[in-house]
Amino acid sequence: MAAPAANPGRWWPAPAKLNLFLHITGRRADGYHDLQTLFQLVDWGDDIAFEVTEEPRIERIEGPAAIPAEQDLVVRAASALQAASGARRGARIRVRKRIPPGGGLGGGSSDAATVLRVLNRLWDTGWSVEALAGLGLTLGADVPVFVRGSSAWAQGRGEQLTPVEVPEAWYLIVYPGVAVPTADIFQAPELTRNSPLITIRAVSLAGTRNDCEIVVRARYPAVAAALDWLDVRAGGTARLSGTGSCVYAAFGRAADAERVAARVPEEWKSFVARGVNRSPLAVALGEGA
Repeated sequence: MAAPAANPGRWWPAPAKLNLFLHITGRRADGYHDLQTLFQLVDWGDDIAFEVTEEPRIERIEGPAAIPAEQDLVVRAASALQAASGARRGARIRVRKRIPPGGGLGGGSSDAATVLRVLNRLWDTGWSVEALAGLGLTLGADVPVFVRGSSAWAQGRGEQLTPVEVPEAWYLIVYPGVAVPTADIFQAPELTRNSPLITIRAVSLAGTRNDCEIVVRARYPAVAAALDWLDVRAGGTARLSGTGSCVYAAFGRAADAERVAARVPEEWKSFVARGVNRSPLAVALGEGA
């Protein structure tokens, strides 16, 4: 079946992700870190709409007030694709932001990926997914997983991706109201950077962890409190996502996740989302479930 035509009037999904584990395996000469992680995409996140213009200007006409438009990854991604592809048209972009900044859910990276994938179609630039992922990597280490559109095992900076099928689960995600800057965590002297390499075949989530959790716990009491609160109610399975402030736990049924969500303290926000192996964006682009 032919892929649906891109509609500049529609809202396109920019889904969140969870890191089901995160091991830091070394520090690189370029200042980045080597890591191993398992990216789980979920069916909840931001939405982005586009209006293509005949003049080359890139504008964000709706978006988070706390992020200046010129610093927003949606504008930077559109400008990067325009410059690299030679596209002569521009775009007016609207962003409905749900993913909390600094939460470890990949919101900015997912927004950038949606911009690259959708404008590639609307501008008819004809770039492959692989080429777009390479361009996305210049914007952020997490952008390629969203461009490629599958839950994935990741190595290197997080750009060496192997699609995986993660067993279905429902996730309760709790945001304790603080943003955690990624750079601060990766630069922390107390961060463990020598986790042994594991193989995709041998991995068991029961034997993994998030190496950043101990650093975030110590520096952000609100995150530590959210982890402890959720851990008690999820049978000791609560985890931190990425280097951010959001914590989560997996449940077998949506009703079980919703039941715990109803008891989340009022000063925190919570979301229940279904884990998916294929990105809602890829599905919207006609690339299958």
